Amino acid sequence: MNRLTLAMLISILCCYIASAQKVTVGNQSQKVKNETAKGFQVALEGKPEDVAPAWNKFLKDSGKGKSSGELLVITEPTIGGTLYEKGILYARSAGTGEKSTAWVGLLESEWSADELEVVNKELEQLVYRFGVKFYKDKIQKQIDESVNAAQAVDRQAQRTSSEAKTLGNKLVNNEQQKVQLEKSLEENKLENLVLKQKIVNNKKAQDSLAQVAIQIQKVVDMHKERQMKVN
Repeated sequence: MNRLTLAMLISILCCYIASAQKVTVGNQSQKVKNETAKGFQVALEGKPEDVAPAWNKFLKDSGKGKSSGELLVITEPTIGGTLYEKGILYARSAGTGEKSTAWVGLLESEWSADELEVVNKELEQLVYRFGVKFYKDKIQKQIDESVNAAQAVDRQAQRTSSEAKTLGNKLVNNEQQKVQLEKSLEENKLENLVLKQKIVNNKKAQDSLAQVAIQIQKVVDMHKERQMKVN
């Protein structure tokens, strides 16, 4: 594995080493329709672009949601298993950087007095459950990424191990070829010496034969001369 890949994996893993998240829900009032809506808010360690869709998705099961700017209006909400046909809830999320909030509330004027106490308790629990779910989902994503990183390391380790075996086999073959080449080189050196000696011997033989040929020619010439003197 190259150093850049290893550094990236270590970075991913180190970023997720943190203490357990604590979900705290507090009372929070916000302006809705120029009135004060009372409700509950949770502060979260998370980017607004992550918290907002998670919050809206979480609230889908609570009733009929309709966006009005940054405000989500929920009609006919089901709270604590009870359907409130005339009830209305208001929700929004906000934040900057790594800090966000999720809020839900109501206008007391839109609810009957006997409903408010029960609904408020349920809303506080609703916000708390969302905070818990958001952190658990976030941690699960980190777990998945860590598992993927571990699997990537394992795959790279397997490739490295396979490469080591291949390189080892190539080295063995290379060593065998080296031995064979060195043996061939020694044989070649010996053959080279033998051939050189044979060339020297051949040259001597040629010189000797040339001398013999000269001597024979002299004998032939002598015999011809004697022949010419016969009368």
